[in-house]
Amino acid sequence: MQNIAAPKIPDGDKVDFDDIHRKRQEKDLSELQSLIEAHFVQRKKEEEDLIALVTRIDKRRAERAEQQRVRAEREKERQARLAEEKERREEEEHRKKHDADANKKKALSNMTQQYSAGQKGETRKGGKKQTEREKKKKILADRKKALVVDHLNEDKLKEKANEMWQWLMELEAVKFDLSEKLKRQKYDINQLLGRVQAHQSAKGRGKGKLGGRLRSEEEEGPGGMKSGRPHHMWVSLISAITWLAFCKAWTQK
Repeated sequence: MQNIAAPKIPDGDKVDFDDIHRKRQEKDLSELQSLIEAHFVQRKKEEEDLIALVTRIDKRRAERAEQQRVRAEREKERQARLAEEKERREEEEHRKKHDADANKKKALSNMTQQYSAGQKGETRKGGKKQTEREKKKKILADRKKALVVDHLNEDKLKEKANEMWQWLMELEAVKFDLSEKLKRQKYDINQLLGRVQAHQSAKGRGKGKLGGRLRSEEEEGPGGMKSGRPHHMWVSLISAITWLAFCKAWTQK
């Protein structure tokens, strides 16, 4: 800003007011120009600061987007690994279950074939046997009682009703006992199946290790005599299956 001295009033009677007014306008104009220049300087500085701020924001936004992209890729890879591991475990479990079911079916098929062969032999020896349906009909016929109440008075009817109620309770008790025995037979059959499978596995391992020169203890006893344990196991299992079929027919009547 230019330094403008205040106008001096000259001595004497004559005062130049035009000169004073002109100098005052020059002073005001100079101050206004200085303010305008300062304003533009400040505005330019603010614009530069704003540009720098926008640049920093854009840079930070780009860095954040890159971090999120990397994090999303890592999460995607982790989820893919988890899914692959889960699928592998499910396939392994399915394979194990399929093998176990196949072994059970094979064991049951072998037992059924042996049982059928035994039944056929007994049929040829002892003649024709009753079928399960015929057995069931015979049991029901033996247990069925004719109910004749036309000739009974009120007291006799009450007595008869009480007798039938007691008989029904006895039948329910027998049915309950047979149901419990059926559950026990199922459990015993599963145990026998496990023992048969364990015996067969041990038998295979023993032959593989000894090269066929020695037999396992379950297969051969002292002195070269064959042990009766496997045969006894099969007989027990076949008996349990027969009893299980009978109990099932009884509980379903």
